[in-house]
Amino acid sequence: MSRKRTALCEILSFLVLVLFDQWTKALAVSALKGKPAIEMIRGVLELYYLENTGAAFSMLENAQWVFLLIAVAAIGVIAWLLVKIPTTRHMQGLRWCLVFIAAGAAGNLIDRLFLHYVRDFIYFSIINFPVFNVADIYVTVSTVVLIVLMLFFYKEEDYDFLKRKKEER
Repeated sequence: MSRKRTALCEILSFLVLVLFDQWTKALAVSALKGKPAIEMIRGVLELYYLENTGAAFSMLENAQWVFLLIAVAAIGVIAWLLVKIPTTRHMQGLRWCLVFIAAGAAGNLIDRLFLHYVRDFIYFSIINFPVFNVADIYVTVSTVVLIVLMLFFYKEEDYDFLKRKKEER
């Protein structure tokens, strides 16, 4: 696939992922805000609306600027990497993980910019896991897959695209 076509596909996918995240959050607000939790799987999974001004377990509560800065930096670095990473079939796993991570960062960034909190609504009560949302799933699952790929699939020479060429030094 050409670089332009790959970029277009990734940009459109990014937008669809962000829109899906925002849509699920809007659904959560309309169905769950101010209402008791909905038990999906008794004792395991609940839909529970929470406005989170911090991170997991409300860490760094009310430190919005920290999260905004991290999200903008992450999206910027990912955009730069997507320009640099070859569009070969071999590198598609890496590229798609980065698209999902950027979409998750953008989804929560939108909430923080416009609402000053993130709308969370998925709760695993069986392990008392922090309440989270679809954007968090994008980031978490993609990060785990990315780590597995980097440890077991990609080799050191696969990252040669990050090295400066001799004429650039």
